[in-house]
Amino acid sequence: MTFAIQSEPELPAVARELLVAFPDRRIFALYGAMGAGKTTFIKTLCRELGVEDAALSPTFAIINEYHTTEDIPVYHFDFYRINKLDEVFDLGYEEYLYSGHYCFLEWPELVEELLPEETVKVRIEGEDKRLITF
Repeated sequence: MTFAIQSEPELPAVARELLVAFPDRRIFALYGAMGAGKTTFIKTLCRELGVEDAALSPTFAIINEYHTTEDIPVYHFDFYRINKLDEVFDLGYEEYLYSGHYCFLEWPELVEELLPEETVKVRIEGEDKRLITF
């Protein structure tokens, strides 16, 4: 599926479509250039899941944990600063990815070989008009 987005208010509908299209999936890898809107889309996905915390890019922390109104954790990874896979192992990434909770990953291409088969790949492209494909 591909959605053409011209403004941020259109994102909640696309987020709902993504979550409905993959009801049993919990790991979503977002691909796109710097500034493509990966973090913004993850914020929208988190709101759709009932996260009330402010979803911020975990660029320096690498992972942020948010909680839904039902206190269910949602994990947000940003692998941009990962230099080698050992750093990801040190984070205990498997505990998160195999927890059964939602995991949203930015810059997944840096850890591609560690991603489970069932990972949903989401691509965000374009400048004036964003194309979101999953």
